[in-house]
Amino acid sequence: METTTRTLGRSGIEVSALGFGCWAIGGEWQDTEGRPLGWGKVDDDESVRAVHRALDLGVTFFDTADTYGTGRSEQVLGRALGKRRDDVVVATKWGNVFDERTRTRTGGDDSPAHARRALTASLRRLGTDHIDLYQLHLPDADPARATELRDVCEEFVAQGLIRGYAWSTDDPARAALFAEGPHCTAVQHRLNVLQDAPELLTLCEELDLASINRSPLAMGLLTGKRHGTPPAGDIRSRPPAWLPGFGDGSGADPQWLARVDALRDVLTSDGRTPAQGALAWLWARSPRTVPIPGFRSVAQAEENAGALAKGPLTAGQLDEVDRILGR
Repeated sequence: METTTRTLGRSGIEVSALGFGCWAIGGEWQDTEGRPLGWGKVDDDESVRAVHRALDLGVTFFDTADTYGTGRSEQVLGRALGKRRDDVVVATKWGNVFDERTRTRTGGDDSPAHARRALTASLRRLGTDHIDLYQLHLPDADPARATELRDVCEEFVAQGLIRGYAWSTDDPARAALFAEGPHCTAVQHRLNVLQDAPELLTLCEELDLASINRSPLAMGLLTGKRHGTPPAGDIRSRPPAWLPGFGDGSGADPQWLARVDALRDVLTSDGRTPAQGALAWLWARSPRTVPIPGFRSVAQAEENAGALAKGPLTAGQLDEVDRILGR
């Protein structure tokens, strides 16, 4: 790969081309109906070891959210980074309201007052005096309210509490609205080889934003592993409407798996694992992409970080993927 780093949009902040998504290391949490919102049980010590391994392998960008594990992900990440905090770029999110005692997401709050409360709490849990990228975690928030929140984020920048901000949304119009703020530097959105997002990538190019890619491995479908029925504490066991590919919760959708199988040869070119090939597709798709695959173990950290050395797919391989998927 020409480079193993990328720039976070107009901020000029440099990050590793691969980020690590810290949703899974928050452990188990739920919604008010008792449906799982995490990825199952975790071992915090293993999570810390995995972050340390990622740092050793050149990963400098970590993306979490206050609601992941109802505060636990931020706490574990803060603990793992410790004295190396200033060597990395930390992104977190706000907008959800949760009860840490019962590990339950109880709703959302799009008020400016909540943004300030949430930022203060995230800084404390992460053990830091600033957040590098602060992201609105309510994808469908009212645009008029989002304009207020954008202005609040500019105040946070002026106060030195954050360096830049973004909206985690799949709606190009909402992303463009946030991008009217001078320190908006990215949009976080779903993007993977099975679920392209051409409009958002065009927007990132036009407005000089980074494209931070959640679900880069399609919630595990692109790892090439056959997991069977997900365990009870795993969000894929009772998939919400926004999570396609897992049908009724009994396992991966056969039609999705067939598409993954069809892509296997191109994704595993040059000795890549399927997951590394899926990340390589993202880097080839646009020079602005920063995928943030999740991890729960040192082994997963090593596999994900190993994609950096192999770099992006070629233009020919990109065309081959489109041909296979009929795009």
